[in-house]
Amino acid sequence: MSWLDRLKATVAGPATVDPSRWIMLDVETSGLDMQKDRLLAIAAIAMRVDWPTGSLSVDLSDSFEVVLRQDEVSNKDNILLHGIGAQSQRDGLDPRLALQAFADYVGSAPLLAFHAAFDQRMINRYARQHLGQPLPNVWVDVDHLCAVTYEKVRARALDDWMAHFGIHCAVRHQAAADTLAECELLQHIWPKVVAQCKSWADVQRLAAQHRWLPRAG
Repeated sequence: MSWLDRLKATVAGPATVDPSRWIMLDVETSGLDMQKDRLLAIAAIAMRVDWPTGSLSVDLSDSFEVVLRQDEVSNKDNILLHGIGAQSQRDGLDPRLALQAFADYVGSAPLLAFHAAFDQRMINRYARQHLGQPLPNVWVDVDHLCAVTYEKVRARALDDWMAHFGIHCAVRHQAAADTLAECELLQHIWPKVVAQCKSWADVQRLAAQHRWLPRAG
């Protein structure tokens, strides 16, 4: 099914979910304003779930990365943060083609990210602008899964969770490297996730439990 067919299908009902192929993703942007700042890059890595055995693995051969072409490059401090230089921004892929390629890549897979609301808002803002509608894929926030499986850990930021589990990220704030670190984070908490979940729907319900958790700063 093409991305356009999947977008049209949202009128009829919820998107079909591939329970065995999950997409972990991260975005780079020109800033943190979800309404005004620009989407610069998307990186994603597939994870395979074998529900009968309860295993979760990273599939590095099934990955995606794109830099979107910018008419106006981001400022120097922003470039120093994510490493996407001015020329790379100018030479990026046309945003419509980039969003179409991403939609085709993810297919019906659920999407995961750390503090996913930001990634979801940025991607869907661009999808609406360039594809006509937001992506129909379902999302889960990895931070929420961390919170409900490790309730006593005083962590909020990705760096906090990485420090707790001893995860090393080769280049922080670079989308592909951050995505891989987030995959490793999910693998660390996975034994506690799969102990409570036998399906993707169970994972969604588990993540939703974060709403009732008191979280210390």
